[in-house]
Amino acid sequence: MSKKIAILGAGNIGTAIATGLVDSGKYDSASIALTRRRATLLESFKNRGFYVTASNEEAIKRSEVIIIAVEPSQIKDLLNQIGSFLNTDKHLLISVVSGVEIAYMKSILSDKIHVVRAMPNTAIAIGESMTCICTDNGNSDILDTATEIFNTVGKTVSILEEQMMAATALCACGVAFFLRSIRAASQGGIEIGFHAHEALKMAAQTAKGAASLLADKDNHPEFEIDRVTTPRGCTIAGLNEMEHSGFSSAMIKGILHSAKKAATLHSDKE
Repeated sequence: MSKKIAILGAGNIGTAIATGLVDSGKYDSASIALTRRRATLLESFKNRGFYVTASNEEAIKRSEVIIIAVEPSQIKDLLNQIGSFLNTDKHLLISVVSGVEIAYMKSILSDKIHVVRAMPNTAIAIGESMTCICTDNGNSDILDTATEIFNTVGKTVSILEEQMMAATALCACGVAFFLRSIRAASQGGIEIGFHAHEALKMAAQTAKGAASLLADKDNHPEFEIDRVTTPRGCTIAGLNEMEHSGFSSAMIKGILHSAKKAATLHSDKE
């Protein structure tokens, strides 16, 4: 039987998690509580059977897994508010808040509270998230619980906590990077003669196919690239032109810059 879940701070990522869990068919909407200061903004979720409330206490008392999805600037106040409601024998706390370390959360709550950090991305709403998780004590039971939850909405990898900032840049920010590359491809498609809606559809499906070649076959990107590049062909000509313009370098620099920024998100808000 699936554990009951409370999502505190049901904004974009929080509601994406809720939607993905229910759409997976493994969780019922009635088993998921959603909180937000302005609960009226969650009316559509209430109509779908979710338990919606402005009270974090109510949501926690009816749940076993607590997912915190607030902004980094709100985490301190939230933890101070909910600490007395948490039961160390009952509750598992999962934080998807960027930049907030487990030690910081436990310093406000209790060292006995089971805490997992998770970094999903917005593709969780369609069951295609890449979620990285970690804990501070290697407890296999709580990692298994977190993995079970996030595996229903994509793929999950357990990493070290010191790698979470890198995971934020590569996986969470990465969604935007790949979307921008698809947008750029569609703009190129328009310039060579396709209508905008046609070009976007073609670019998106081509990107999906390329990603699937790697995910399904477990091949290296260069292996698949070599299969479509021929001597003096149009593919290698286009690739080389992109590289001359800094395509790979720009992507790498963007990921590095995002990782550096992610490391400051919580301290910037304190």
